[in-house]
Amino acid sequence: MIRFILVVLFLLVFFIISIPIHLILWIVGKFNMHAKGAASLKIVSVAFRIVSFLSGVKLTVIGEENVPLDQAVLYIGNHRSYFDIVLSYARVPRLTGYIAKKQMLRYPILSQWMRNMNCLFLDREDIRQGLEVILKAIDDVKNGISIAIYPEGTRNSGDEMLSFHKGSFKIAQKSGCPIVPMTINNSDEVFEKHIPFIKKTHVVLEYGKPIYLDQLSPEDKKFIDNYCFNIIKETYEKNKALV
Repeated sequence: MIRFILVVLFLLVFFIISIPIHLILWIVGKFNMHAKGAASLKIVSVAFRIVSFLSGVKLTVIGEENVPLDQAVLYIGNHRSYFDIVLSYARVPRLTGYIAKKQMLRYPILSQWMRNMNCLFLDREDIRQGLEVILKAIDDVKNGISIAIYPEGTRNSGDEMLSFHKGSFKIAQKSGCPIVPMTINNSDEVFEKHIPFIKKTHVVLEYGKPIYLDQLSPEDKKFIDNYCFNIIKETYEKNKALV
């Protein structure tokens, strides 16, 4: 319970301090939107690292050198915990927007940070709005902003991965960017498996080699959702022995 209290207190302080910071970033954004995004990324990355430290997370990262540094990418990963975002976002090397559920808009200060960092909000019940989000994500990638999405569509509480939504891969198909598989093991042991307690946990995060669609066979390109699913599932099973 002590870890939970420490994390909550830190977040309360951070959100209070965020109010004047948002004003400063708003002014910066009037002159340079890229500088606003870069500053937001640095601030939130530090905050997430502090949350990770206070939570007692020991993070093992594998394959970080696989993430291209010279272009925007589409990160796709399995999703088991809120800590998936906390742990992975703190490591992105360039502006990156996560695709999140629209319910996150309920939290004004948090959602403003997300907007600053090019996050997009998806209504799973509205097909038209979902298409607009994907089109915006494609445009962002073409403008050098990486996108991260969890193609299972929701946090998965079971040990078996859910099938991937094919629409998630339109971002790479239409923009031509590489896909970076992002596999996480044991993140749900931090919080979700014993709410409201936060438990000291070893988490493994592995980045796979980038997937370039123009280098795949026609079959793999057609069923890119299954192709990526199998890569992440195989990595997930392999890394069970490390946690």
